[in-house]
Amino acid sequence: MDKKAFEERLARETEELEQIIYSFLPREEGPQKKVIEAMNYSVQAGGKRLRPMLMRETFRMCGGEGDALAPFLAAIEMIHTYSLVHDDLPAMDNDQYRRGRRTTWYVYGDAFGILAGDGLLNLAFETALQAFGRTADPGRTARAMSVLAAKAGIHGMIGGQTADILAEDAREPLTRQQLLFIHENKTAALIQAAMTIGAILAGAGEEQVAALEKCAYNIGIAFQIQDDVLDVTGNMEELGKPIGSDVASGKQTYVTLEGLERAKEDVEKLSGEAVRILDGFPGQHDFLGELILMLIHRSK
Repeated sequence: MDKKAFEERLARETEELEQIIYSFLPREEGPQKKVIEAMNYSVQAGGKRLRPMLMRETFRMCGGEGDALAPFLAAIEMIHTYSLVHDDLPAMDNDQYRRGRRTTWYVYGDAFGILAGDGLLNLAFETALQAFGRTADPGRTARAMSVLAAKAGIHGMIGGQTADILAEDAREPLTRQQLLFIHENKTAALIQAAMTIGAILAGAGEEQVAALEKCAYNIGIAFQIQDDVLDVTGNMEELGKPIGSDVASGKQTYVTLEGLERAKEDVEKLSGEAVRILDGFPGQHDFLGELILMLIHRSK
């Protein structure tokens, strides 16, 4: 796929996914209107829509059909967004900018930053449950729900966030194993959820689901390493947030542990292996492969 064709399809897919996601957002009305405004503000801040896009492309590659996927596309973006809203809070990263505009807590205050994140997490599962009314195979939907819950919870994203916070106060430097645990759970877990849920809902076999979980692990680790690289080499205009914040706070990253050149080499290695795993699938995945490389090797 040439660059122009990829960019045109990427723009089209992103617009379609945003329409799907927005269609599941609640109306801003009633006594709870303020928190709904904060929730919608957070989701509508833009972004790559990486996780729903990976989910849909994996679903297509595995031969998926039907409308059961749509609620999960919205749900996983809601979970991802809630995690960013809470990450930005003063008690966490204390960030005032996200995607080039003021963060949710900064606009609506600490309390509504917390409540908006809580609301999005609960709404995600309310939304995903709607898939049961759209499928002839409720077993697949139940399994997808289980994956979503596990990867977002204490043995997934929240577990990674916990380890990340504890690492900030650790007296000893992090080991490579500890840092990879953080990246695997804080970042890769939701990407694994996206790709395996897409495969599960499409009816993929166990070996295919396992292969995609490994592929998603590589994508997530490479994505986070690239994020660490950009914290050193990027600029605020492209990233939409301050650079050097990790270094300034004394936070350990893959770059501080392994060095900038090793970090870049590992991004190449992990992304190459991820694409090779996709090449083992019979379905069309040219766009998915290009998408993975673009996301991993991004400059913002």
